[in-house]
Parts: sequence; C-alpha cells; structure tokens
Amino acid sequence: MPMIDPLPRDHDPEVAELATFFHETLGFVPNSVLTMQRRPAIAAAFIALNKAVMDPSHGVPSGLKRLIGYLASHAAGCRYCQAHTALAAQRYGIEAAKLADIWDYATSPHYSEAERAALDFALAAAAVPNAVTPALQERLRAHWDEGQVVEILGVVALFGYLNRWNDSMATSLEAGAESFAAEHLGGFGWDKGKHG
Repeated sequence: MPMIDPLPRDHDPEVAELATFFHETLGFVPNSVLTMQRRPAIAAAFIALNKAVMDPSHGVPSGLKRLIGYLASHAAGCRYCQAHTALAAQRYGIEAAKLADIWDYATSPHYSEAERAALDFALAAAAVPNAVTPALQERLRAHWDEGQVVEILGVVALFGYLNRWNDSMATSLEAGAESFAAEHLGGFGWDKGKHG
C-alpha cells in the first residue's frame, strides 16, 4: 500500500502537460509523478530533469539508457523502477533476447564492449558505497566521450532519486509495468514487493 496515493492525471494542468512525455517512454504517466504533483514544482523539475537526462540526441542510445537505469535500480533494490526501466528498454528497441541476457551482459554476444563498460559503470556508480575505480573510469572513457559519460552518470543519478522516492513511498506499480516485469523479469527473481 502506498504511503501517499497518486493524484489524478489532470490535478495540475502544467504538470499534466509536461507529463505527456511519459506516454512515449512508458505508455502512461507513472504513479511516482502523480504523487509528486502534491508539490507541482517538484513534479515539473523532475520531468524537466528526466527529459534532459534521457534526451536521445546526445549519443547514448535510449534503450541503453533504460538498461543502465535498470541495473542501477536493481543495485538499489527498487522493484518499481526495475519494472519501468525494463518496459521502457523494450519500448526503445531492446530486443527480448538482449533483455533476457542482461545478467550475462559481460559475456553475451548481444552486448558490445562499449555497452559492457557503461553497464559495469552503472552498477559500480549505484553501489553503496560507491565502487567506481580509476580503472573503470578509464574503460568507460575508452568508449564514450565526456558528454556521454555525463549522460550515463546522469541516468544513474536520476534513478538514484527515483529509487529512493518509489521505495520510500511504496509507490503502487501500474498494471502494464507489472505484467511486463512479471513476464520478462520474473525468471530473475523479480516480484512487485511493496509496490502492490
């Protein structure tokens, strides 16, 4: 049961207009954003940050950004964000076989060395305590330019915020995200946990 119930999508007209962004990424407005509406400035700032971090025009592919978010959310233990990022990865072109190989990305033929470096970095950056080493920084910089490194870490940091928000609020998981995650992540031990 959520600590605070989400408000209706049309509760704040400005937030409602900004939140149409999520119809592309997820097919619905997340309950986390609907809860943030109690302070519209927080919801609007979060949506703006999300759009900036997830902007596809800077070189890090949108699907990979969602996989980065998935691994960062898994490291944090947020089942809500795992469901969302897996669903969004599929919506941004990550094939089922690649998603199924996410835990074998280090050896899977579905992943490039550049993707492996980004995913290793995501796990290390999301760990508590932080596990990013100089060697890992160098591996990442061998494949990604400085702006792209900023994007990759931006995804990890964005999901750090969301992981804490959704786990602390016990945000209820939307039906579409729940069914997708149960089908595609259930074999890896995923369940909705407190997000029912």
